[in-house]
Amino acid sequence: MQDLAGLLPFVLIALVFWLLIVRPQRRRAQALAATQSALGIGSEVMLGSGIFGRVASLDDETIQLEVAPGTVVKVSRKAIV
Repeated sequence: MQDLAGLLPFVLIALVFWLLIVRPQRRRAQALAATQSALGIGSEVMLGSGIFGRVASLDDETIQLEVAPGTVVKVSRKAIV
């Protein structure tokens, strides 16, 4: 019984770690993946670097992003936040 009581603090720390860090991070990752997959032509997006633009065309892995009239940049889908 004392072995079990000695393990209890570690189990509680693991539970708190999971509730406060792992679970919210997983939710954020799922929301980001949903955002990246729901992109469409004409959507206004922001890159991880803070650059804003409008989606001009889409591929499986890349996006053509119009950052200014007549200025199109090719970026990875994963750069969209």
